[in-house]
Amino acid sequence: MPEKLLNAELIKQIKLLFETQLIYPVEIIDFSDKDESESYAETSQLLEELCALSDKLSFQHYEIHDQPQLAQKFNVSFTPGLVIASRERDELLDYGIRFAGIPSGYEFGSLVHAIELVSRRDSGLKPETRLNLQGIHTPILLQVFVTPT
Repeated sequence: MPEKLLNAELIKQIKLLFETQLIYPVEIIDFSDKDESESYAETSQLLEELCALSDKLSFQHYEIHDQPQLAQKFNVSFTPGLVIASRERDELLDYGIRFAGIPSGYEFGSLVHAIELVSRRDSGLKPETRLNLQGIHTPILLQVFVTPT
């Protein structure tokens, strides 16, 4: 078995955060490409280690070429591609949060924060910001690109 990606101190910190901050179940859906075996293995291991830290987290993995309709439904075209969603009984609540690529380095913190926000079902935006956003009537695709450092 490969060496753990998360060290003991980080596991302790994340576990405490999840125990105190996660409210509703979160489902992480991973789309990979079997032809990119290295990125698949690392992403899968990272998500498995992370989901093992809370019973409120679950992890589903799909091969993008085997499930093209599902990937299209979630608007995932890059692999690894992650969907961070909430679960209510049998219903998946999709907030549009996606990660393309391995969420390592600084992006790992963004992944943990996204999990927390989805579990709370609240963006944390101020009331005046929410009011301003109500004035937007057309769909907007917001993408943030980062490079590993």
